[in-house]
Amino acid sequence: MAFGRLERTPAHAPMSEINVTPLVDVMLVLVVIFIITAPLLASSIRLDLPRTDAATASEAPRFVTLVVDKAGQAYLNDQPVTLAELARRLEQTAGRNPDTEVQLRADEGVPYGKVVQVMGVAQKAGLSRIGFVAEPAGGAAPAR
Repeated sequence: MAFGRLERTPAHAPMSEINVTPLVDVMLVLVVIFIITAPLLASSIRLDLPRTDAATASEAPRFVTLVVDKAGQAYLNDQPVTLAELARRLEQTAGRNPDTEVQLRADEGVPYGKVVQVMGVAQKAGLSRIGFVAEPAGGAAPAR
């Protein structure tokens, strides 16, 4: 008998990488399922709604532009108006669409009281949505 060295073959090194192929397969199947079912979820209930002439589709909220310059002159949609005329025209606008927004642009030099007075006229007319328009801080200065 020979006593010698037994030779062993080196064992395979353990796998240190994660096999992502099954994960990718599952994700692709889920994407296909969502692509197929998404249109079905959006219109799941079919209705035949009655028709009438009285109901009309609501328009997008409208707006009017109200400008007060340095001298205190009010302009409604770029037309000069007095406070009495402004009140009358804003009441007409509110009668047509009470959700109309007033976009107020006032010069820096306008006294605060004048701006509040114009806002009061708009609110008395029935227009309570008032937005203040300003230039961005880094924007270009308007031409004078």
